[in-house]
Amino acid sequence: MNPEPAFDLNAYLKERKQRIDEALDRYLPGEEKSPAELFKAMRYSLFAGGKRIRPILCLAAAETVGQSAFPDALLPVACALEYIHTYSLIHDDLPAMDNDDYRRGNPTSHKVFGEALAILAGDALLTEAFSLMARVDLQVGLAAENRLRVISEIATAAGAFGMVGGQVDDVQSEGKPGNLDLLNQIHARKTGAMIVVSLRAGAILAGGTESDLSALTDYGHKIGLVFQIADDILNVEGDRELLGKNTGSDATRGKMTFPNLLGLEYSRQKAFSLVEEAISDLDVFDSRATPLRRLARYFVERRF
Repeated sequence: MNPEPAFDLNAYLKERKQRIDEALDRYLPGEEKSPAELFKAMRYSLFAGGKRIRPILCLAAAETVGQSAFPDALLPVACALEYIHTYSLIHDDLPAMDNDDYRRGNPTSHKVFGEALAILAGDALLTEAFSLMARVDLQVGLAAENRLRVISEIATAAGAFGMVGGQVDDVQSEGKPGNLDLLNQIHARKTGAMIVVSLRAGAILAGGTESDLSALTDYGHKIGLVFQIADDILNVEGDRELLGKNTGSDATRGKMTFPNLLGLEYSRQKAFSLVEEAISDLDVFDSRATPLRRLARYFVERRF
């Protein structure tokens, strides 16, 4: 494969995040709508400093399969992915789940608004995600069958067969003996499913082939696992100030993690090995896949 062209990942992430943040601000009403406190809570978590990884993956996948420009028509689905991710974090932080007081350096939603409103803000974000994806007026030029397919795949990835199912396995495995097969299943569903579908959504909307989707799916499965392994490692040895949340919580709760099962060093080696495999999955694409190649390395090297 030819050497990758010069590429500034930080500039790329900054520009994409800005475009996504602007779209999120346009799409989600503020306190001028009723009930004002609900919209305030939704926006509090949505704009609490997220890196917008899932929507960026969606847009990068569209570029990879040949989308030469950055069409605004892709933004509703990209932003809907962030709605869903944010709802999952609000619910993850609740006392009944991970019981976290801080997220991204700020008090968690239930600490600011109370448990009831935090639950409802999460519910509303999930529902609004599908409302946003169904808006034909914002997605001019995208094939209806592709939009419907994307909505279906995102629903599956976010639900009982994907993220929510993985969360159930995660909660129910706390304090139980380690099981590598179960751990891989938890990570593939809880974290990986939404990462994979973010890539697939962008490629489908951009008219990617089934061969394109297959390569991106393989890549997504691997970087999804890398992302979670890195998260597990950061929970052990990460900088609390950089992370914006407490560390050591996985051990306290008896969570099943890669460092817990395999040790920190092997977990680190596993993550780097998966990154190289993921990058190899992109060999079928040209330089338009450069952002995805660099993102794979970014996931394993991140500090927050």
